[in-house]
Amino acid sequence: MQVLNGKVVLITGAARKIGRILAHTLANAGADVAITYRESDAAAQQTLRELAATGQRAMALRCDVRDPASVRTSVAAVLGEFGRLDILINNAGVFATAPLESISVAEWDEMFETNTRGAFLMAQAAYPHLKASNGRIINIGSLGGSHPWATHAHYSTSKAALHMLTQTMSKAFAPEISVNCVAPGMITNGEAQPDYEHFAAKTPMKRNGKPEEVAAAVLFFATGPHFITGQILGVDGGLGL
Repeated sequence: MQVLNGKVVLITGAARKIGRILAHTLANAGADVAITYRESDAAAQQTLRELAATGQRAMALRCDVRDPASVRTSVAAVLGEFGRLDILINNAGVFATAPLESISVAEWDEMFETNTRGAFLMAQAAYPHLKASNGRIINIGSLGGSHPWATHAHYSTSKAALHMLTQTMSKAFAPEISVNCVAPGMITNGEAQPDYEHFAAKTPMKRNGKPEEVAAAVLFFATGPHFITGQILGVDGGLGL
């Protein structure tokens, strides 16, 4: 069912991985989709071709979500191409493993620049257009944002900040814009990945998650009641319990 027919969605960091699956899911639901990427040009062009095959309009934009000017230019390009903006999905993010005592200031700042400040800048630039369309913002958080991961301190803290930003924006941007967050746990691409199997053993559902399950949660927030706002929905098979 094309429940998003006539809607325009902007997804950051959507050339590859979970972002690509999000783009497919929203396009298959009837939305016109704009994706951003920073370095993955070839992957972005491939994803763009795949989106065009759905029959929906699509565009790919090189954007550095850390850069206010780049963000404003990208949002303006979406408005110029499609004439409106209904849903912003802040998916762009970075992930790294490091002992807390060895994390440099540069590494700490880089994590926050993308994972937290990027979402803030995108939301701020999109705000007037989402307000006009009674739109929605969906942030991609993480189980690490609510559970302390000792070897991912800068990542976990940046995602915890994104969770709080979600709740703050949900109050600040109400009642015109709903703001929610999907917080994945251990998500794999379906192939055997021995390094992550121990997470499956700890998960009540006895497996790791799939990108399509994250996309289903995003689709819920994109199409469900606008009255639902400020929520952080875990997609972790119970791993966080």
